[in-house]
Amino acid sequence: MPLRQRPEVQGLLRGVGRPEEATVAEATSNVEMAQKIQEHGHEHPAGGSRRTEWLEIIEAIVLAIVAIATAWSGYQAALWDAHSSESYVLASAANVQAQEKQTLAGQNRLYDSQSFESWLTATVAQKPKLADFYVRRFRPEYKVAFDAWMKLDPFNNADTVVPGPIFMPEYKSSLEDQAVELQKQAKEKFEVGVKSREIGDTYVRLTVYLATVLLLTALGQRFSMKGPRIALLGLAALMLLICTYWLFSFPRMFA
Repeated sequence: MPLRQRPEVQGLLRGVGRPEEATVAEATSNVEMAQKIQEHGHEHPAGGSRRTEWLEIIEAIVLAIVAIATAWSGYQAALWDAHSSESYVLASAANVQAQEKQTLAGQNRLYDSQSFESWLTATVAQKPKLADFYVRRFRPEYKVAFDAWMKLDPFNNADTVVPGPIFMPEYKSSLEDQAVELQKQAKEKFEVGVKSREIGDTYVRLTVYLATVLLLTALGQRFSMKGPRIALLGLAALMLLICTYWLFSFPRMFA
């Protein structure tokens, strides 16, 4: 059964918190801030100049883009954070299963060693029936290595350097192989979790930069003089352009 579909892993996944709630709340606060800025923007006289009108149009466009970009950034941060948490859970579950397999493999190795010692004692004592009894109790995996070791004629061949079947190349443990594979999966899942967390953090930082764009736009609307207002709006537009470039260059995830 795939690791993700195991009952114990499903339970861990259901217990994972929802970090996206905090991120989405942060993004929502930026959107609300943009709405408040539009509501409490600088009011010019009814006979205001055309320059004031197009400044307000540009500010409205900047605020609209910031609101959309903030919502998307918060959405991506939430998805990547959730994916990171899920990967950490799967990595932890794989590690636990690997330890279980490794423990069972160690117990099998101990059983093989004790069975071999009993067989060797019975053989040296010239008790063939007892020796055959121990041979029949060998595990199938160990029996393969034992047969290969016996072909070396260890009792009569002085050149035999292999002390026992457990040191033969034929000695394999399926449990140990499974443990190694699970450890490999755990490492891969952990690395995916770390990478996903880093990507989520970049989207969070981007949300902070977008909040700075909102702040600069709000400050500009408080000035009645055109110079400072245009300067702050230009700086805000430049930052928004950079943030937009980052937004399109970052990896994206879809639910």
